[in-house]
Amino acid sequence: MDFNGKTVIITGAGQGIGRAYAQAFAAAGGAVVVADLNGKQAESVAAEITTAGGRAIAVTVDVAEKTSVAAMVERTLAAFGRIDVLINNAAIFSTLKMKPFEEIDADEWDRVMAVNARGVFLCCQAVAGPMRQGGYGRIVNISSSVVVTGRKHYAHYVASKGAVVALTRALATELGEDDITVNAISPHGIVTEVPRDTIKPEQWDAIISAQALKRKGDPSDMIGATMFLASDAAKYITGQTLNVDAGLRYN
Repeated sequence: MDFNGKTVIITGAGQGIGRAYAQAFAAAGGAVVVADLNGKQAESVAAEITTAGGRAIAVTVDVAEKTSVAAMVERTLAAFGRIDVLINNAAIFSTLKMKPFEEIDADEWDRVMAVNARGVFLCCQAVAGPMRQGGYGRIVNISSSVVVTGRKHYAHYVASKGAVVALTRALATELGEDDITVNAISPHGIVTEVPRDTIKPEQWDAIISAQALKRKGDPSDMIGATMFLASDAAKYITGQTLNVDAGLRYN
């Protein structure tokens, strides 16, 4: 897939799957905006890309804050002149502590929804104008298999990722008039270098037994699907959620 001449914003790109996305899009010729709340991590990833001969800038952004997102878009346009692709990958996930929904306080609920749902909304809202002006746009929102499984003791995360799927459908309808596609990806069982407390080692056997493919996933398993939806190969696909879940059985 060729992304030469395309500018790609990837949120949450300072580590994990986002970092893998950034490297893959850069290797495919894209000018990549490595956007992350952790500016040092974003700079490290951007440096990896430029050292390898790619084009990238690092931007520190809090996707839950409108002014921060606007500054990210302004920096992108100043550096590359256009915005073609947005990958909404940033989310609160690995640091969450699983607990019964009665024990989730309102502040924690609000923070998860602010980043995981409002952040997607704000980023889409901010790039819509430049995409319209450029006559081109591909938005890929990262949801989760928990929307369907309703994973126990994870209510705030499940709700936030369900909002991503619903928002994807709504925006596909609105932005389709401008030939901008909006799709989502629902991953499951992807392991990265980021430590997480939500799956204990002893739980993996049960997780993998519910899959058709009997292994854990890694970031490379996400790249093909994401780049496909961000490319012209998917130009007639919008409002869809693609499951990248090893054939997870939901019943």
